[in-house]
Amino acid sequence: MSIELIFRLIGMAVLAVVGAYVGADFGKIYQQDALTSGTIFSLVGALIGLILTPYVTTRPMRTFRSLLGRIAAETLFAGLVGLVSGLTVAALLAFPLSTLPNIIGDVAPFLGVLLFGYLGVALFVMRQGDIMGMLSSFSNRGNGGGDGGSNGGGSNWSKMNRTILLDTSVIIDGRIADIASTGFLPGTLLIPRFVLNELQYVADSPDGLRRQRGRRGMEVLSNLQKDSNVMVRISDIDVDGVREVDSKLVVLGRQLKCPVLTNDYNLNKVAELQGVTVLNINELANAVKSVVLPGEILRINVIQEGKERDQGVGYMEDGTMVVVENGQEEIGEYADVTVTKVLQTAAGRMIFGRIPTA
Repeated sequence: MSIELIFRLIGMAVLAVVGAYVGADFGKIYQQDALTSGTIFSLVGALIGLILTPYVTTRPMRTFRSLLGRIAAETLFAGLVGLVSGLTVAALLAFPLSTLPNIIGDVAPFLGVLLFGYLGVALFVMRQGDIMGMLSSFSNRGNGGGDGGSNGGGSNWSKMNRTILLDTSVIIDGRIADIASTGFLPGTLLIPRFVLNELQYVADSPDGLRRQRGRRGMEVLSNLQKDSNVMVRISDIDVDGVREVDSKLVVLGRQLKCPVLTNDYNLNKVAELQGVTVLNINELANAVKSVVLPGEILRINVIQEGKERDQGVGYMEDGTMVVVENGQEEIGEYADVTVTKVLQTAAGRMIFGRIPTA
């Protein structure tokens, strides 16, 4: 039995009893049959309670819960502290305000509660970065890290404790587990329930390849949750009126003011157009590849033939392709290759070199 049905039944019973009493009084006042009017009013009250009770109980609470789910935890904490601070100031000023003459003294304390409560919430939410920075600084000093909050203040705290939304593609990709375990992704990795549902849908796909990728994504997510150095949170947060997962992530990124971690090219472009910060793993992979200059000598294992005559192809440890001009005879062997040219393409970086002749 659902909660809404329980509240409907309770509302029906309460309004039925109220209707019976009102009907009986109505019958006495207008000299009608009290039993008949009580029964009619009771049935009308029961019908009203059955229909309208959810609109004043469960549905407003559901809407309020959904609204709270869209707000970042830092904002909620700052707002709560601001509300308590504002109400404290209002309580301290209540007695002086109550001594004002006439009706002003009666109304002023209540207006003070509204005014200072609002100002407290607005001020603390607006400066939540600085407040969290101070708390982080005190925490670091207490743990022996006196320099923790000295450089960067609240902005550093925001970066180190931010929320990062994860896309389905980046979970399936698998590299997120290694990156997060190294500590290069400070903050909480937030996985909305609709992303988890899409991942489960892929894992249950009748297509063998998609099913394998989905199951790998589930394993990656399990490894992330087991890693004590990585903060992972699965949330029921959702976006009403939007069906596509990518669109929901963009809307959530804009509402929560947090970046979206992905390697999906289309999601990357759509998010950038709407002002949402994107962390792209493919861009990170290209950025951390080894930098080589023409004239440097690399030790390469030539593993296959190239497209052109006498060419060989090998790979560096980071996966960068190296095309060796005269390396066909060295296939299967390690060779010292002199870099002649570095070519940056949309697909990545290619290095051209040749084996020095004796």
